[in-house]
Amino acid sequence: MDPRNLTSISEFYLMGLSDDPELQPFLFGLFLSMYLVTMLGNLLIILAVISDPHLHTPMYFFLSNLSLADIGFISTTVPKMIVDIQSHSRIIFYVGCLTQMFIFIIFGCMDSMLLTVMAYDRFVAICHPLYYQVIMNPRLCCFLLLVSFFVSLLDSQVHNLIVLQVACFKDVEISNFFCDPSQFLNLACFDTFTSNMVMYFIIAISGFLPLSGIFFSYYKILSSILRVPSSGGKYKAFSTCGSHLSVVCLFYGTCLGVYLSSAISQSPRKGAVASVMYTVVTPMLNPFIYSLRNRDIKRAMWRFLSKTISF
Repeated sequence: MDPRNLTSISEFYLMGLSDDPELQPFLFGLFLSMYLVTMLGNLLIILAVISDPHLHTPMYFFLSNLSLADIGFISTTVPKMIVDIQSHSRIIFYVGCLTQMFIFIIFGCMDSMLLTVMAYDRFVAICHPLYYQVIMNPRLCCFLLLVSFFVSLLDSQVHNLIVLQVACFKDVEISNFFCDPSQFLNLACFDTFTSNMVMYFIIAISGFLPLSGIFFSYYKILSSILRVPSSGGKYKAFSTCGSHLSVVCLFYGTCLGVYLSSAISQSPRKGAVASVMYTVVTPMLNPFIYSLRNRDIKRAMWRFLSKTISF
């Protein structure tokens, strides 16, 4: 396809996961059910935390906001894909593509930032239990949430400013089911090496710094737990971190796996399938991880459901 000026391009084409017509009903049912399960699971956690006074603590405050970010994260990509499958149209307008990238990066970065804040919360709870209520006061919790949001907003804005530098395109086909910023840059008809380096540097910083904070928090937590004399005390202390650690491994593991596989594999379709892991599967599994491994959440959910059914 000949390079065209940006002024003459108003829409792009999302390649999706498969062109096979026989697979479309299966993909429609699969992703619709995964989306509904994700929405239901995360909404239950948010409502359970709001309705139960016992869960009005910093840990569950951040957990409910993580669920809210997961709802926004999956809602940015999956509904569009479901509509495209049903309507047999994979067209996305240029403005819609920019908007999707902007919101996608905000919620993706929010996930990363909130996981870091939750690691800090666990660090204070285990390493400084006597000062936990003083340190993790409502003012600090709100401040950490606002910082997470504004850092995510800044990260998203920088990504979009880089993308807006693209003035012409050599193709209009995006090899994914959503507007991936890195793949969007690959459509440029000029050398985007500098833009790609800047974007990867920003991704590395926005991913490395939160991950460093998580590692440092758990290093301190592990050092503190090892000083506990009884094995029962060690298990009780570390059990409060089990759910969070599982979600961290799932989120960063899938993200790292996707970017490594896309760098090694030359198949764009395989990269699109791999991206399903962190854009769809991770937000869907997070509520199950927290609810199955946390008695307080399970009790709050049952109480909320029983109240709802009784009405």
